[in-house]
Amino acid sequence: MLLIFLTAAALLLALCITTDRTGDASSVTITETDGDTREGYVDVAGGRVWFRVVGADSAGTPLLVLHGGPGMTHDYLEPLEALADERPVVFYDQFGCGNSGAPDDPALWTVERYVGEVGEVRDALGLRRVHLLGQSWGGGLAAEYVLSTNPGGVESLILSGPLLDADRWVADQRANLAAFPDGMQEAVREGEASGNFDSPEYQDAMEAYYARHVCRTDPWPECLNRSLERLAMPIYLQMWGPSEFTCTGILREFSVADRLAELSVPVLFTCGEYDEASPATMIYYQSLVPGSDLEVFEGASHSHHLEETEAYLAAVREFLRRVDTAP
Repeated sequence: MLLIFLTAAALLLALCITTDRTGDASSVTITETDGDTREGYVDVAGGRVWFRVVGADSAGTPLLVLHGGPGMTHDYLEPLEALADERPVVFYDQFGCGNSGAPDDPALWTVERYVGEVGEVRDALGLRRVHLLGQSWGGGLAAEYVLSTNPGGVESLILSGPLLDADRWVADQRANLAAFPDGMQEAVREGEASGNFDSPEYQDAMEAYYARHVCRTDPWPECLNRSLERLAMPIYLQMWGPSEFTCTGILREFSVADRLAELSVPVLFTCGEYDEASPATMIYYQSLVPGSDLEVFEGASHSHHLEETEAYLAAVREFLRRVDTAP
C-alpha cells in the first residue's frame, strides 16, 4: 500500500467519510490510504486509538463498529467490510487494544471512559449521522453510549450477541455449563473456589465451552484467532474476569436492561442458536424495545457473523437499507 502522511489542512478532504462531515482535523492523523480505505489515529482521553475506514467514498450513512471483549480487537469483525459497497464502514480498536495505545493504567479501563471514547471517535471523524453496530461487549457499549449520553445523529443500533446485563449473561452461561459433563462442571467449581484458573482441568473446560458457544467452526477463522492472539488480557480481567462464565470485574454490576425501553431509534438484535447471549434472552430484550427486530441464526453461536456470514450480512444490509429509506 502507498503510505501517505497528510497534513491537518488536507485531512478533511482526504478522509471524505460523509458529504456533511465536519471532523476535528487537529485530533486525527492519517497514516495509510489505499483506494477508498483509510487508516490512522484519533486522539482520545489518555492517548490515541487506531481506526480503519473501508469504503470512505461510499455515499451511504456510515456504520461504526464496536468490537467486544472487553480487550479484543477489530480483526474478528472484518467480514463487515463487505457492507462498504453501500456505506463507509468504520472500525477502531478501543483504547488499550490491538493497534491503539496501551498505557499500563488500570484507571482507564472503565465503562465511562469507553463510552466517552465512542463520542470522541465520532467527533474526530465527523460521523454526524451514523449507524452503530456492537458485538458482545461492544453491544453493551453501544447501548450505554446512546442511553447515557443521548447523542444526536445515531440512526440505528445493531446489537449482535450483546452483553446488556451482566447478571443475565452469567445466568445464561451457567445454564449452558449445566449441559456439559459433571467432571467439567466440577473443574469450573474448583477453579472458582480456589482462584486457580490456570489448572489444566479448568483450561480444558473453558476450551470445550468456547468450542460450543463462542465459535463452532473448526478450525476457527483466521481473523478470530488474530483477535484472540492480541487480546488485552489485563483489560479483560479487570472489566470481566477469568473466563466467559466467571465475572469478577467491574462489569459484574453492568446493566442497561431496565433502560432499553428508552431507545428511540430502530434496533436489530442478532444471536446464534447456541449463543452466549441466548435466544431466550434476546427475545426478552426485544420485548423491551417496541418495534425492534430479532434475527436468530440456526446452528450458530456467539460468532454467528463468522459462522453464517452470508445470512448475517444480508440481515444487516436489509435492516440498514430499511432504516435509510424510512420517512
